[in-house]
Amino acid sequence: MSLDNILSISGKPGLYQIVTRTRSGFVAESLIDKKKVSVNMQSNVSVLSEIAIYTLTEEVPLRSVLKKIKDKENGEATSISHKDDKIKLEEYFFEVLPDYDEDRVYASDIKKIIQWYNLLQQHDMLDALEEPSEKAASEEEE
Repeated sequence: MSLDNILSISGKPGLYQIVTRTRSGFVAESLIDKKKVSVNMQSNVSVLSEIAIYTLTEEVPLRSVLKKIKDKENGEATSISHKDDKIKLEEYFFEVLPDYDEDRVYASDIKKIIQWYNLLQQHDMLDALEEPSEKAASEEEE
């Protein structure tokens, strides 16, 4: 499993995994309740591997941010909830990514990132955070 197959669909909660492609779009399965939904090409869909977070110097791929959360939490669920207040969320995110751009990364973005991390952790999908080249190298070593 890689982040290329995990999506966020605008207007729908949580994350989705691509099940199959169709002529007019694809079928995705919710990580929250395992319900399948048909998604057409007009839907606003974000693939997690293509999302980046603004910092003061560059854009950091979401994969790297999620890895930093994983390292901070030792692979466990986050110590805060995505439902915590704005100040708590920003303090936590500042520990994870100290140079994030506070003017361009909103509390709602931080909530999503924390919720997404916890969903991936809950479904044992944190291995999807490994770069495809890193994964191939680690498989060759075994």
